Amino acid sequence: MRKPIIAGNWKMHKTMEEALDFSDKVKGLVPSNGQVETVICAPFLFLDRLVRGVDGYHIKIGAQTMHYEEKGAYTGEISPAALKGIGVSYVILGHSERREWYNETDEAVNKKVLSAFQFGLTPIVCVGESLEQRNKGETNRHVESQVSKALQGLTEEQAKQVVIAYEPIWAIGTGKSSTAEGAEEVCSQIRQTVKNQFSKDAADSVRIQYGGSVKPENIREFMDCPNIDGALVGGASLKPDSFLSLLEATVHE
Repeated sequence: MRKPIIAGNWKMHKTMEEALDFSDKVKGLVPSNGQVETVICAPFLFLDRLVRGVDGYHIKIGAQTMHYEEKGAYTGEISPAALKGIGVSYVILGHSERREWYNETDEAVNKKVLSAFQFGLTPIVCVGESLEQRNKGETNRHVESQVSKALQGLTEEQAKQVVIAYEPIWAIGTGKSSTAEGAEEVCSQIRQTVKNQFSKDAADSVRIQYGGSVKPENIREFMDCPNIDGALVGGASLKPDSFLSLLEATVHE
């Protein structure tokens, strides 16, 4: 049985004060019965304080990207060893905004995935198609390629631990979301890709999220799909009440 995972991606939002206020308001209210895994992916500046602030509660902290090297002359970058050293658990890799604005390639994402495992971090690997690719009927081929390249070189056991987030680019921050049926079709294809690349056991174990204008009002539609195990959430993760509602909707039929 795969445990659902809800991860909030704050992107470039909040001040330190706002971040700590958020964690103080939610940390005692997140589900503690083990039915859902709760992750907050925050800007680098807040990570250390958040890790310490939620210690002992049922929240894990993630970064929004990282470099694949342990150290070196990479001005402005963040090392996976440094993230692990302060207690970060997850890291988002290959988000479409990183791919578009910072020229992150499939090859770079793969290097980061391999590095994340080397340093004990769990990668949340983002994949998804543009509106143009969708209209051309290229969604499945494109997403399959992204998944296959991102996971290249992993062991079967590592593949089981990866979280894959399907985020159609046209639905991110637009207020538009895929239908549950459309998301399920792509997530099913992702699981088949993992099966083809590794094994049925790996495919049955890997957790797949949907992301793209997810909110409390529609998350249940996605969670009812057999191949969707959670959500990577942007705007709806920024307010404590909304974030808690997402978690509650995930664990209650």
